[in-house]
Amino acid sequence: MDDDGAIRLRRVISKLARQLNSSSTGAGLTPSQASVLGLIVARGALSLSELGDLERLNPTMLSRVVSRLHAMELIDRIPDPADLRSASVVSTAAGERTDRQIKARRAAAVSQCLRQLSAGQVAALTEALPALEALADVMQGLASPEQNRAARGPA
Repeated sequence: MDDDGAIRLRRVISKLARQLNSSSTGAGLTPSQASVLGLIVARGALSLSELGDLERLNPTMLSRVVSRLHAMELIDRIPDPADLRSASVVSTAAGERTDRQIKARRAAAVSQCLRQLSAGQVAALTEALPALEALADVMQGLASPEQNRAARGPA
């Protein structure tokens, strides 16, 4: 792929991400809050440092996001008995329901748009999925070693 193709790819990925992120606000969450909630639901209990590494959020922003999700009763904080200064977070039943609603809303939005494309365009997108997933994995690999370890999870 030449530079123009790479620029087009980055632009379309950014545009799609913005459109998909806007669907999370229907649940009263910002895109960052929806992303953090989805990660907690998918992975289970996470320490705040693991969560910050995975989401690539600075501690101040992470604290705000976690505080908001906790205030909305979508997650619970679990104090670390060995170190009372640290805690883990886990989703609540309400958090899991909200995450399912966000994912369903996003899937419906994509499905609705896909119905407006030709069968050939949908087939081309379907065929491109493995390459796009590989690209995402490679780009994730370019992150710092600490972020890569956290994203992979326990060994």
